[in-house]
Amino acid sequence: MKKIIILFISIVLISCSSDNEMSEIRLSDVVAKYELEIDNVIACAAGGRVNQDEIIAYVYPRSGVSEIRYFETENAEVDKNEYENYKEVILPIEDFFNGYLKKIKRETTVERWIILTFVENGKLQLSNPIRLKHKTQNTNYTDAVTIDQEEPLMPLFIWNEDNANQNAIYFEVVSTTENELLSGTYTFEQQFQYYKLDNVVLNITRETPPVLQMGIPYNYTTMGVSEDNWVNIFIEKAFIP
Repeated sequence: MKKIIILFISIVLISCSSDNEMSEIRLSDVVAKYELEIDNVIACAAGGRVNQDEIIAYVYPRSGVSEIRYFETENAEVDKNEYENYKEVILPIEDFFNGYLKKIKRETTVERWIILTFVENGKLQLSNPIRLKHKTQNTNYTDAVTIDQEEPLMPLFIWNEDNANQNAIYFEVVSTTENELLSGTYTFEQQFQYYKLDNVVLNITRETPPVLQMGIPYNYTTMGVSEDNWVNIFIEKAFIP
């Protein structure tokens, strides 16, 4: 009976750790096997909303990509551009905005550099290094956005946060209450108007956004992202046209 109990505990421990396992595979090993393209993965990371040890990495997987992987350094003091410093961590990959984006959650008390990768058309695509700051500059979650609906069915979203100079760019999403992404855009300015691309510097919406329906609830999300791809502010707010 004692042997059975020990075996059962071992199986449980293995199954619990299999989804969050530090690998001995280094990014340099993977890079050596592929033709490489850098700075071609849209990705960032934020701190947890409740758990102060949690980070959430977000990545935009273009159609047809495979093998999304997460690599991290031992700490934030090492050379972020040296691939030998990054080891893979095996983590669950979850859908975000109904799979339009993917997110990867990781618990760590240490701030590090991370790189996300995937394979596209036989080439290894790498994100820029992402600096985790959940201990020194955690993400601010808020609903502080003004929604101007003077123009029917084309709401204008305006936000003004403290320390805005920390952010290099803003990512905006308009979605349904079921988290289906309707539009996904990037701006340098702290405002975005649905269905207008006047100040949009990058548009990842795959199809023409649908016309909003009067009296139907929707959600709005903005991430303020720094030059080292850390999400300083995460704004979420529901609205009804």
